[in-house]
Amino acid sequence: MNSIRRFVLFGLLEARSCIFPAVIFLTLAASKLFHISGLPRYDFILLICVLAQVLMLVFKLETWDEFKVICMFHVIGLVLELYKVHMGSWAYPEDGWSKIGGVPLYSGFMYASVASYICQAWRNMNLRIRNWPHAVWTVSISILIYLNFFTHHYLWDLRWWLTLLLFIIFFKTFVYFDVGGKTYRMPLVLSFFLIGFFIWVAENISTFFGAWQYPDQEHAWRIVHISKISSWFLLVVISIIIVAQLKKVKETEQTEDANAGVKQQFK
Repeated sequence: MNSIRRFVLFGLLEARSCIFPAVIFLTLAASKLFHISGLPRYDFILLICVLAQVLMLVFKLETWDEFKVICMFHVIGLVLELYKVHMGSWAYPEDGWSKIGGVPLYSGFMYASVASYICQAWRNMNLRIRNWPHAVWTVSISILIYLNFFTHHYLWDLRWWLTLLLFIIFFKTFVYFDVGGKTYRMPLVLSFFLIGFFIWVAENISTFFGAWQYPDQEHAWRIVHISKISSWFLLVVISIIIVAQLKKVKETEQTEDANAGVKQQFK
């Protein structure tokens, strides 16, 4: 298989991993163009997101373990949304029955879709991470990054210091993935940035379709400031660290169960 065919296959695997995000984007576009009488747009989007999640479980596109991870991200994202909307960072100007504190419940699914992509890509491309740092470092940096999203409104914004710390912690960490029978590797920090960049592109599409609205988009849509890439970069770090840590815990449990089974056979 030549390089061009592998590149095409890589694109197809990426597209397959983006099923849930694609559903959200298509729903945003459709709900912008078509209005259902008696059903607010935000509530329609929520119904489609819930239906999509159920169908992914029914057709085994996601496992129950992955579903639990996605639910965790839904909660993490919703809490962040409630705070950011309260602080005026962005807004959801349309009416809806499923809004809490000015935030429609479907917004949590946008964060969950990032987790869904990571879980899908992990399986579709057989991701392996080498030289994973100790849990003390990965968990600590995740907590600091998440807290900074809240505290920078009152204290210093530490995102660049946290980014520097990330490079130090993950300097030797690489992610390996398979495409067309060939294994590739990439520095994990680079994958953080690339995913964050494409989420920023997706964010521009989302705001264009009115998923939410930044203060400078109140009167007319304009491109989301490029500095938002750094925010998505850090959010992706949290996402991948949580998924990776949970998978390591799962692998450890499976290894222990297997060893226990072997010992039982020799009793």
